[in-house]
Amino acid sequence: MKIKFTNFILIGLVGLSVSAFKVIGDKKQEHKKPPMKYIDPANMDLSVKPGDNFFEYANGNWVKKNPIPGKETRWGSFGILNQENTNKLLALLNTVSKTSHPRGSLEQRVGDLYASAMDTVAIEKLGYDPIKPILERIDKINDLNGIINEVMFERTHGEADPLFRFGVGPDDKHPNKNIANLNQGGTSLPDRDNYLKSDPRSVKIQDAYKQYVVNLFILTGLGHDDAVKNAETIYNIEKTLAKAQLSRVAMRDPNVTYNKFAVADFSKTTPHLNWVELMPEMKVAGQDTLLVGQPGFFKAEDALLTETPVSDWKVYLKWNILKGSAGSLNSAFVKANFDFSAALSGQKVQTPRNERMARLVDGSEGELLGQLYVAKYFTPAAKQYMVNLVNNLKVTLGERIKNLAWMSEATKARALKKLAAFTVKIGYPDKWQTYSGLEIDRNDYFGNLKRVSEWRYNYGVSQISKPVDKKRWGMSPPTVNAYYNPVNNEIVFPAGILQFPFFDFGADDAVNYGGIGAVIGHEMTHGFDDEGRQYDADGTLRDWWTKEDANKFKTRADQVVAQYNAFTVLDTLHVNGKLTLGENLADLGGLNVAYAAFKKTKQGHSHKKINGFTPDQHFFLSWAQVWRSSQRPEAAAQRILTDPHSPEQFRANAPVTNIDAWYAAFNVKPGDKMYKKPEDRIKVW
Repeated sequence: MKIKFTNFILIGLVGLSVSAFKVIGDKKQEHKKPPMKYIDPANMDLSVKPGDNFFEYANGNWVKKNPIPGKETRWGSFGILNQENTNKLLALLNTVSKTSHPRGSLEQRVGDLYASAMDTVAIEKLGYDPIKPILERIDKINDLNGIINEVMFERTHGEADPLFRFGVGPDDKHPNKNIANLNQGGTSLPDRDNYLKSDPRSVKIQDAYKQYVVNLFILTGLGHDDAVKNAETIYNIEKTLAKAQLSRVAMRDPNVTYNKFAVADFSKTTPHLNWVELMPEMKVAGQDTLLVGQPGFFKAEDALLTETPVSDWKVYLKWNILKGSAGSLNSAFVKANFDFSAALSGQKVQTPRNERMARLVDGSEGELLGQLYVAKYFTPAAKQYMVNLVNNLKVTLGERIKNLAWMSEATKARALKKLAAFTVKIGYPDKWQTYSGLEIDRNDYFGNLKRVSEWRYNYGVSQISKPVDKKRWGMSPPTVNAYYNPVNNEIVFPAGILQFPFFDFGADDAVNYGGIGAVIGHEMTHGFDDEGRQYDADGTLRDWWTKEDANKFKTRADQVVAQYNAFTVLDTLHVNGKLTLGENLADLGGLNVAYAAFKKTKQGHSHKKINGFTPDQHFFLSWAQVWRSSQRPEAAAQRILTDPHSPEQFRANAPVTNIDAWYAAFNVKPGDKMYKKPEDRIKVW
């Protein structure tokens, strides 16, 4: 996965050194487990030819025997591991929340946030009282300046983020410096196309959204007819904003979204949004420049401010408060929130509150809860294993770069320099975030959420005058994911993903290389995908390719786009090969690198079968079972619009069709449905 980052699920290995084998061998003895089948034929559908549908061959029986639980929108390897991690977090939270701790301590803030979230009696009694003062404040606005000032106030006080998105982060062309940045926003549905398309599936979502607006306003005491009128007002404003937004595909080019302005100059393009005055209101002082992701959006939004009556903007602002708070108010609001979410995703029943609140604590105080998680569930042995794997994978990827037939020596040298400069983060931060100044009150759930949001905002703006803190993480330790961040040129693997089916001390090398090895390779390859390749060794957005090599890369990338565009997900819906290009390149590169690294191991040199499978078959089956999954149709359709990752079955199937070793391992021949001629197999990294 790439976070401007890039992540796995959102996801590289070289042969283990002698010292690495010693570490792994010792730890295998220390972590004895009952024998298990890491590749279990009972989960496979052996009636399917691997060359016809490798995903079904590897996972077919498991999918048939494991229906999606009602509280899930998809279910498979990631879902199971997420559930296991949630259970671990619940065990920690149930313990820490039942006793008192010194005020301000890690345990007090984690335990009391969870306790406040689980105090449903108090939450139910309050109804929507926590947001009444905000709604009353909005009622008092009487002009456009009041609307704009309210937008800034809500943002700085942890209440809402209407109209646009604002943040602080590294300047892509000066990655050691933090800078304020503005980006398009202001809408509620997951993607601009949810507003702009008129097919039956889109209209159904639009109708469900309007009903959601109606339901929430009625819960505040508004009459039905007025609530319906509000829904139309809000939808029309948001549809206009959606029309002005860039598509997700357009925003994949970092040069398109890098637009640096003097604050005074940008203000001239938005005469009703005077950023010279507004930036101090947003607690951003002394900044004469800022980055704007989509300047055209802000011009359109500025025009909309005067074209729309102040009364309509007040309705829109109230809606932003309502939608942002609904999941945190009483059961009637929570149900309305879930009903709309279910319409989008197909989820059948609400996730149990304790699980939702465990994830909320992780999302709010991830590096406090993460310390408890790591202390109990993450071993130094797992971290050392990953250190060795990553180092060895870097060697293998370097070898593959050196041997690329299509790349010039000049570009190879720069690519190798970038690879050598990778920063690697494993398990958990070396420097924990302390959340200094964040107050958590055991008896004030809604206030806690507001204080968390306000703390995050204040922390962000406090970084503007400081160098980029490259010790910070973009994910919490329990997260089942991994990512690459191009401006830091770093690959990051939280502790949560370092478990089976990705990794297990008792597994053979083929299983671990096909799992966590491909994860590592995936993240490394993100440094050289269509976006990552535009950042150089120190994270600067700067072209380091020869023109000829860039053209050769684009030719190969276009082949990947075409391969994925051909995949049908639902009825007429196809995978968006351009939206998913970065992840697809990373899957292909990561699997190639992991396989090349696996072949350097002792098992990689042998032909000894395990449970009837050769080492190479074990490797590719391990890769496929990582993607063991099924999903609800509604979720599948929504992911096509918003998710830069291809659906799981294509992540399992598509990369292997371009790897010669897979054909040999499973005797895939012409006539098999997945067969590609050798000359048609795509070779990039």
